[in-house]
Amino acid sequence: MAAYAGDLSPQDAWNLLESEPAAVLVDVRTSAEWTYVGVANLSPLNKKPVFLEWQQFPDGTRNDRFAEELDNLGIDHGVPILFLCRSGARSAAAAKLMTQRGYERCYNISEGFEGDPDPDRHRGRVNGWKVRGLPWIQN
Repeated sequence: MAAYAGDLSPQDAWNLLESEPAAVLVDVRTSAEWTYVGVANLSPLNKKPVFLEWQQFPDGTRNDRFAEELDNLGIDHGVPILFLCRSGARSAAAAKLMTQRGYERCYNISEGFEGDPDPDRHRGRVNGWKVRGLPWIQN
């Protein structure tokens, strides 16, 4: 069994969310990131992201209830679930875990919301959801 269905660029993730009505975006960043950095705006697709911390704010401990909390949402195991974090690491771990739990189409958004750091170690300038010009809002 593959670790998960694959990595998608932010644009490919948007296209999948647009083309498959049941597809779900799960933002696994922390509540602080959602508040201070912004979130994907799926309203043009008549959707809302699911917000579920992979690591808990403020101490950064792993959310041991992550899988259970996602299971409790009642998402069909066959629909695409796209996981998003800052840069693609936490979301890849989430996609792998949920694939192991029987979800068939878990994807990692490889560049994440803010993307890779630039030479000055600043994010949000090289790649990622925001840099690619996809809809986002500041809460």
